[in-house]
Amino acid sequence: MIKTLINPALSLDKASPIATFVFAHGAGAGQDSEFMQYMAEQLAMRNINVVRFNFAYMQLALELGKRRPPDRADKLLAHFNQVLSELDTDLPIFIGGKSMGGRMASMLLEESKAKGCICMGYPFHPPAKTEKLRTEHLADITKPMLILQGERDTFGSREEVVNYPLSKQISVRYLVDGDHSFKPRKASGYTLEQNLNIVVKAVEDFIKSQVTKTKL
Repeated sequence: MIKTLINPALSLDKASPIATFVFAHGAGAGQDSEFMQYMAEQLAMRNINVVRFNFAYMQLALELGKRRPPDRADKLLAHFNQVLSELDTDLPIFIGGKSMGGRMASMLLEESKAKGCICMGYPFHPPAKTEKLRTEHLADITKPMLILQGERDTFGSREEVVNYPLSKQISVRYLVDGDHSFKPRKASGYTLEQNLNIVVKAVEDFIKSQVTKTKL
C-alpha cells in the first residue's frame, strides 16, 4: 500500500466534505513541501479532502537523504494509478498536482474515475526549450481541466500558452507576474500571498462547479 497523507475537511460549519482532490507533487519537492502543505490545508478548510503522496523516487530520496531525478513517465503514471485504486471514498474525485504532478494527472484524466483535473504550474516545455512541447494530449481532453499558470512561468509563459492548441475543456487562469511558483516581482505591486489565495479560490470554485453539475 502506498503511504498517503489525507487532510480531512476542517470547515467551521462542520459541513461534510464535497470532494476528494488527489494532489501530486512536482519533480523537485515532495508531498511535505511548503507549497503542498499550504494548498492542502487551505482546501481542507473549504470542505475538500486532499490526498497527498510521494512518488517512489521521492520517497527513496528522502530515505537516502540524497536528491534523485524523477522516474520515467510510465512508472510515475503507474504509481499515481495505484494511489487512485486505493482510495476508499464515495466522494467525487478530482486529480491534479504541482508542475510534473499536474502533468501526470492530465495524462491519466481521460481513463480515470476523476471528474476533473487541476494543474498548478503546468510544465508545457522545459525552461528555454520551447520546441520540446508537452501538449499533444491536451488537445484531446474531454473532461474539465483547470490550469493555473504564472504569467512569466519559464515552463510556459502567458504569451506562449495562448497560442497552444488546447482542448475547449481546458480553462487557463493566469497569476499576475507569477513565476513557476506563482511568485511575482516586487515591482508588479502583487504578492505571492495574493496569487496563492487566487489559486485556492479558483480550485474551490472549479471543484464546486463540477460537483454541482454532477448532481443535476
